[in-house]
Amino acid sequence: MSFYVTTLVALALTPIWLVLWMGVTSARPRFETSIGDGGHSALLLKVRRHGNFIEWVPFTLILMLLAEAQGAGSFWLLAAGGLLVLGRLAHPFGLKETEVHHPLRYVGNGTNFLAAVLLFGTLARLHFGF
Repeated sequence: MSFYVTTLVALALTPIWLVLWMGVTSARPRFETSIGDGGHSALLLKVRRHGNFIEWVPFTLILMLLAEAQGAGSFWLLAAGGLLVLGRLAHPFGLKETEVHHPLRYVGNGTNFLAAVLLFGTLARLHFGF
């Protein structure tokens, strides 16, 4: 099995992960902080942008991989993958230190939640036959 759709989504997400990771890695020398945020809110923001990616993406890709392995339709996989990519693109721009209710934060988390729920429903339908 080739896992074509999951691979496509993973390829789209990899540059986003790389940019977020490089943001943290390149900031650490400036703040002279090897671990954690050292009390620097700008570094904490970069860590949380990257961390939120890491909290959502692996789990959702696992759900997608399981769904694709069990024969989920490309439409549902692409819909979930598109939501995940959209969310991961939007969220870093909406995660602000002083603006809790930024619309892109809601878009980022909301689309990721929808992707996970869509994949959960797809897996449940495939597994239980409803």
